[in-house]
Amino acid sequence: MPSCCFFLSCFTCSLVAWLLPATSAGGSPGAAAAAAAAEEEEEKALRVLVLLPKDNAYLFSLDRVRPAIEYAVRSLEANGTLLPAGYKLRLFYEDSDCGNWALFSLVDMVALRRQWPDLLLGPVCEYAAAPVARLASHWNLPMISAGTLASAFNAKTGEYSHLTRVSPAYSKMGEMFLALFRRHQWTRVMLLYQEDKEQRNCFFAVEGVHAVFRDAALHIEDFAFDEGAKYVEDVVRAIQGGERGDGAQVDNRLRIAWVAHPEFSTCWSKLFAGWSLPEDTLFPILNL
Repeated sequence: MPSCCFFLSCFTCSLVAWLLPATSAGGSPGAAAAAAAAEEEEEKALRVLVLLPKDNAYLFSLDRVRPAIEYAVRSLEANGTLLPAGYKLRLFYEDSDCGNWALFSLVDMVALRRQWPDLLLGPVCEYAAAPVARLASHWNLPMISAGTLASAFNAKTGEYSHLTRVSPAYSKMGEMFLALFRRHQWTRVMLLYQEDKEQRNCFFAVEGVHAVFRDAALHIEDFAFDEGAKYVEDVVRAIQGGERGDGAQVDNRLRIAWVAHPEFSTCWSKLFAGWSLPEDTLFPILNL
């Protein structure tokens, strides 16, 4: 075959191959319009990644929170004025497991599915939320959480700059206690808490109170104990170790508090505050 004929044959095949898709697209205007509409809908979708644990042992599990989120989305879209015209919220639910899976889910959504979230809801647990909040700040993603109550998240700049908390931080509890202490002119405090060594909710709660008292220059002592009645004696000795009232009264009241709350299943039933009072007054123990 002459070289010119071979060239024309290849050129003809290439031209036909190029024209076929264009002819197919041009021949089905309905499909093209549907594709354009789908693309526009995708562009106007605001992706919300919800990172909460599936485990219903948590008060903020997906099963418990999801109905409230979806109700809020329906109310928001029904309002008609709070979102730009044509925009809708698209929800993506992932199990945070109150751990590393929260971060993995965010990275998988971006790296594997090629979908960028516009908003993060959760996580709630401190150790799950911290790396997600850092990455959200780096990627310029807003993040809303009902948790992240530890003092470290108080910073409004830097690695937690894009985090918005909808619940009061533990430091606010410390401010409440500080107001109580100033009202009664108390100056010494011992903070006792159970160290669970996992989620460490009690530690973070006491940390917030401790930071406020420290900044106010109050005398502070901390004592962490493990769960179980056999540690009552350790707690009693810790309280009796300083000059904080009558030891017998402390012993009795602590035992009463312990018996009154045998389940001790939450941080709030393990957090105590004791303070020194004149010798002729009772030694109070505040059980939260």
